[in-house]
Amino acid sequence: MIKGSIVAIVTPMFEDGSLDRDSLRKLLDWHVAEGTDAICIVGTTGESATVTPEEHCELIKLAVDHVAGRIPVIAGTGGNSTAEAIALTRHARDVGANASLQVVPYYNRPSQEGMYRHFKAIAEAVDLPVILYNVPGRTVADMANETVLRLAAIDNIVGIKDATGNLGRGIELMRDIDRSFAGKGQSFAVYSGDDPTAMALMFAGGAGNISVTANVAPRAMAELCDAAMNGQTARAIEINNRVLDLHAKLFVEPNPVPVKWALAEMGKIPSGLRLPLAPLAAQYHDTVRAALRASGVL
Repeated sequence: MIKGSIVAIVTPMFEDGSLDRDSLRKLLDWHVAEGTDAICIVGTTGESATVTPEEHCELIKLAVDHVAGRIPVIAGTGGNSTAEAIALTRHARDVGANASLQVVPYYNRPSQEGMYRHFKAIAEAVDLPVILYNVPGRTVADMANETVLRLAAIDNIVGIKDATGNLGRGIELMRDIDRSFAGKGQSFAVYSGDDPTAMALMFAGGAGNISVTANVAPRAMAELCDAAMNGQTARAIEINNRVLDLHAKLFVEPNPVPVKWALAEMGKIPSGLRLPLAPLAAQYHDTVRAALRASGVL
């Protein structure tokens, strides 16, 4: 099982919006060196909504090839078309990704039964571990815990990225999973997808954090996850306090706008984005810069 600090990595772009492949390779090397436990490529933070299907496939292959087995690679291959999600997931399997991240279908607002059938179809079509991704703030559709429990019984659905920020709900899900799987030799991981509440979820048994903050503070987030998951409460709190401003200020505008600006400020990538995302408003530059300095990464 993949555990720990999993970076929801950005997709570097030049000012004209074209892909900066060399910067991505350098980011991947930096994350490996800094202790990041796994890479999540072409997720929300990777601007999956605006890359072309060809670029999407290329980015997955680039990450897998360049990481070369040093740490696991999770490929964002979800979509609101089940057939498209299956095709992307097949590509991820074929190029050697370790798992796929499957977002709740957006815009078409499926029912709970529709979500169940969507994820079940992907899992049955492609022999690659599936991590579900519930982010109702973006998709509108919200996958209920009861639906997650149904899906967790499918062999290669192995976890969920819970980006609801609702700690009580995440803790209840972990309890119900433990009860459902008791004595059956199965496991199902609950990952945080919400940096501000990630530490608390890991204290309660979460398997790690699929993180935006890890883009700019990979070592701190790796150490935070390790401490939180190994009962080092005081150390985890100390690290979390250090990066707490980042958790908040990297969302002053829609993700990944602030985090890409921050990485450009750190000299890691150019500042390119694709419309409809616009550059970080000037009024927030000092806000994000101050958070970077307070955390010690700038």
